[in-house]
Amino acid sequence: MNFDDEAKNWDTERRINRAKVIANKISNSININKNFSAMEFGCGTGLISFNLYNKFKEITLIDSSKGMIDILNYKINKYKVNNMTAKNLDIFDENSLNMKYDVIYSSMALHHIYNTEKIIKKFYELLNENGYLCIVDLDKDDGSFHKEDPNFNGHNGFDQEELKGVFSSAGFNDVESSTFFNGIKVIDGKKNKYSLFLMRARKVEN
Repeated sequence: MNFDDEAKNWDTERRINRAKVIANKISNSININKNFSAMEFGCGTGLISFNLYNKFKEITLIDSSKGMIDILNYKINKYKVNNMTAKNLDIFDENSLNMKYDVIYSSMALHHIYNTEKIIKKFYELLNENGYLCIVDLDKDDGSFHKEDPNFNGHNGFDQEELKGVFSSAGFNDVESSTFFNGIKVIDGKKNKYSLFLMRARKVEN
């Protein structure tokens, strides 16, 4: 999928409604302090963060798609949201992010990242002590969710127990997860069921 090409038509009613559910789940899974700084990884057009920005002091939204960030910046300016900053960057660029965050969250982005262990370790590095990581993504499936995208080379969802192990190996504590959303994606006229989980963990250094 070319996310730059998809950006202008990304905010469908289905995605907007799903984003509200996901944002509520993230918000309810952690103890948010109004002074917290947050980062959304793989933010797209910011659908999740537009439901969360009034809960944080500031949010940095990053995405590798310039098209998505262009749409996001337009929306930030249109709605005059002054505590959201959008960045088009590669999170592994050592010079890209020069601060740490109290909360990092991501929705439907992790399965596009080939090296799961590397990105989870990066999140750990970017968090302040006692910071939270919240990942929303697909439960493991047979590939149905992405079968209309011949260029997809990520993960067909995740086994929650296996992913918990990745979190723990990266140093995270208090790792919890549960499936909270069931949806239907129509592909080639057929309804394909899918489910989403939220995995929440904390960086507690000894």
